[in-house]
Amino acid sequence: PTRYAAASQAVMRVFRDVTPLVEPLSLDEAFLDVAGARRLFGSPVEIARLIRRRVVEEQGLTCSVGVGPSKFVAKLGSTRAKPDGLLVVPADRVLEFLHPLPVDALWGVGERSAEALRRLGLSTVGDLAEAPLGMLRRAVGEASAAHLRELAWGRDPRPVSPEHVEKSIGAEVTFDVDVGDPREIRRALLALSEKTGARLRRAGQVGRTVSIKVRLADFRTVSRSRTLGVPTDVAREVFDTAWALWTALDTGERIRLVGVRVEGLAGASGTPRQLALGAPERGWREAEAAADAAAARFGRSVIGPASLLGKGGGDRREKPARP
Repeated sequence: PTRYAAASQAVMRVFRDVTPLVEPLSLDEAFLDVAGARRLFGSPVEIARLIRRRVVEEQGLTCSVGVGPSKFVAKLGSTRAKPDGLLVVPADRVLEFLHPLPVDALWGVGERSAEALRRLGLSTVGDLAEAPLGMLRRAVGEASAAHLRELAWGRDPRPVSPEHVEKSIGAEVTFDVDVGDPREIRRALLALSEKTGARLRRAGQVGRTVSIKVRLADFRTVSRSRTLGVPTDVAREVFDTAWALWTALDTGERIRLVGVRVEGLAGASGTPRQLALGAPERGWREAEAAADAAAARFGRSVIGPASLLGKGGGDRREKPARP
């Protein structure tokens, strides 16, 4: 059981490398909403292939994937793709896929309900879809009749629901020993900013406020924040702000913990960036997005973080810890 749970956690990490919108169903099954990941990783089919490849390469496990416009259709696709396949159901072919299936393929139809429906001549999902609602109510009850009718027509509006909705995104590190060297603190802030930027982009979010948290050697905790002119998901911008906050705060005392966080989140797709075509931030964003894509395709263990210290930033040779 322990090995199984560890493998499950590793597979879920692969999912979350692609999208933060992951709703676990069990140790070995989850729903993913990949709409926000298409810009980085391609079509849903390409994303499914990427996930399957990484799971087999990293864990030696087979992985069946169903791709569809709703949770219900995707789940059916995954079931029919087992033990090691990929089934894609485009939105314009949902009824073509659903209606020939046996009626017990519908969620909520157990053995007794299926038998009651078959006695009425309703053997397939298509039969149920065309049946009068009154007939369905007599067979399975009013609430179930309405539910099954919706599913039979491919209607399932439920969103993928992650375990929690984040109001801020960030990372922090506790040092093994108290640290006073500004270069080591800068390396830590750089690594934390990289993590934070990557998490923002995976979540499809941008944030307007950057904050740092510092725990001193005597365990006092202080924080500072700064609101940006425009929201960002660029690690370089997060780092520049975090480093400026640290420089203004630095009392010369040794520290035990440092953290970086971005708050005031909003969806990236609906937020104007106000960048000129040649603005350096655009180049950083594109470079970081390329690194995200490489990490998701090949795993973070083989993609080292690129230095974000550009002009005016100091020593390019510094290498922060891997995320």
